[in-house]
Amino acid sequence: MKLNDLIGNFFIQTTNEEDALLEKISNACFLYGLTEREGQLVENLVRKSLVKKVKVNGNVMVVPNEHNFK
Repeated sequence: MKLNDLIGNFFIQTTNEEDALLEKISNACFLYGLTEREGQLVENLVRKSLVKKVKVNGNVMVVPNEHNFK
């Protein structure tokens, strides 16, 4: 039996700031275009596997994960 079968749906807790940032980066955006505070929130979202960092031509982009557990 798989873990998903046992627990059904699960949700990842996010703060209001993280929710607002997720709405802002619904498409890919460059990390250098974000403020320092938003950069810290991105790090939190990366740890929660809600977004991922992708390196493109030497620049870092933030891309939402395809499976958001919200």
